[in-house]
Amino acid sequence: MPTKKKWNNPFRGVIDMMSEMNRISDTMSNLETSSATATPRGHSDAWSPPTDIFAKGEDLYIRCDLPGILAENLEVSFSHGTLTIAGERMRDDSEIIYYASERYLGTFRREITLPTGVDDDEIEATFDEGLLTVRVKGAADAEGPRTIQVTSQKKQQR
Repeated sequence: MPTKKKWNNPFRGVIDMMSEMNRISDTMSNLETSSATATPRGHSDAWSPPTDIFAKGEDLYIRCDLPGILAENLEVSFSHGTLTIAGERMRDDSEIIYYASERYLGTFRREITLPTGVDDDEIEATFDEGLLTVRVKGAADAEGPRTIQVTSQKKQQR
């Protein structure tokens, strides 16, 4: 039986290079428009900080990576069962000329639905070195999440 010949994509390096050139071009065009004249981000293109939600003992924890954000530009609130984490990351200094800028800037907002029965007195937040940690006392589910079986309406073909 003949062995299959491995096909090498002759455009592999070109596509990678073109993607990088497009990214640099986009970055440079963003430099030409100042943040004051740029269109503000909307919900669909706003950035969202990486977030972990986990249980430790009886408590529920939410941790958000927020490097470069000042505490005065951060707000944590709780209303109608929803924890909201909102804030803004701004440029360091208007005198700086950026040649590349890959960090997200502008406003962000995360909304996390907490378990039923959580009282705002059970929530505490700390912010240290760019890490926001929100502790919700007694809100962890002792059994953890339940796995839901996924089925298909179509019969599987063999």
